[in-house]
Amino acid sequence: MATASSVQYSGIWNLSSQANAKAAGTWTGISTYGLYVFGSNVYGQLGLGDSGAYTSRSSPTQLGSATNWTNIKGAGDRTMGIKSNGTLWTWGYNAEGQLGLGNTTNYSSPKQVGALTDWLQVSGGYRHTIAVKTNGTLWSWGINNSGQLGIGNTSSRSSPVQVGALTDWYKVSGGTYSSYAIKTDGTLWSWGGNGLGQLGLGTSGTNYSSPKQVGVLTDWAVIQGSNSWCLAIKTNGTLWSWGLNSVGQLGTNNLTYYSSPVQIGALTTWSKIANGRYFSGVVKTDGTLWTWGQNNSGQLGLGNTVYAYSSPKQVGALTNWTNIACGDFFCLATKSNNQLWSWGKNDYGQLGLNNTTNYSSPKQVGTLTSWLNITGGGYHSAATTVTTT
Repeated sequence: MATASSVQYSGIWNLSSQANAKAAGTWTGISTYGLYVFGSNVYGQLGLGDSGAYTSRSSPTQLGSATNWTNIKGAGDRTMGIKSNGTLWTWGYNAEGQLGLGNTTNYSSPKQVGALTDWLQVSGGYRHTIAVKTNGTLWSWGINNSGQLGIGNTSSRSSPVQVGALTDWYKVSGGTYSSYAIKTDGTLWSWGGNGLGQLGLGTSGTNYSSPKQVGVLTDWAVIQGSNSWCLAIKTNGTLWSWGLNSVGQLGTNNLTYYSSPVQIGALTTWSKIANGRYFSGVVKTDGTLWTWGQNNSGQLGLGNTVYAYSSPKQVGALTNWTNIACGDFFCLATKSNNQLWSWGKNDYGQLGLNNTTNYSSPKQVGTLTSWLNITGGGYHSAATTVTTT
């Protein structure tokens, strides 16, 4: 089983300490992590203190003066972040209590979730949130109409509630109406909406309000939920998918839905994964970048807007890609020189290119070479930069 300090299968960036950050890249003497945001701000999801249809930003804008953001995650119209002191912060859309603040009020500036300092990783679905603490406990909040909170019922919560009593949870990922998690023993678990087999349990049509184990294997390393489908990597570097496959988003060279994990090809070199609404982006261990699925806005980065591809396609020929993140119809990616690149739909400036033009090929965002952690929400983006000493 991959460990928290694993580089090859780190998947969701989890930089809870300077040591982990150094292990995840080439940084030395790391001192500060600034947070930059861009794109849609209708509900205050950029955290800049304002909101509304005319407050979007098309270039990276620094969020406040804090320089200790170590884990960030966008989901829908909200953003979540963990600081190096272990505190959890959320902002943006909150109609279902998905910010975890005990209410349903939208916030245009970061608000601390409780007073605890032991949060490790956070992820979000459409309107629910799941998180892991440093003690291995699992927590969730927000809408729960499909049982996506995993608490054994369908009652929504606006504050964090613990999922069971176990202390061996390791990685989490939120799908639209479902949730996924990997334990420290390498087992994979899922719960919530399952109308299209997105839980990977071999069935469809039955929702589950408590975690259910996906098969019996103990070699799962990375998990990424999406809109009624899922993508995962095993410790041997193989890539797997299941659920909705209406436009080939499973990468299996067909449009067949699968309710159990199915392997994508036979390669063992897959490393980082990200899902958009109906497409995927993956980085291999050799630094190449691959995408597939829906492409109507150029979100695959292939230089065209061919509607969809049902199997992985390489983005250019470069071998220096290090990480990938996707929003609904766009992508962000970093290279080994810590440049930031983006492509796809750009109607709110979510590509950070100082315009609202769609691009079907990767474009560099500014000139900085200090980008580290990246995430895409529905129509907004967030990224951290590193200042070294």
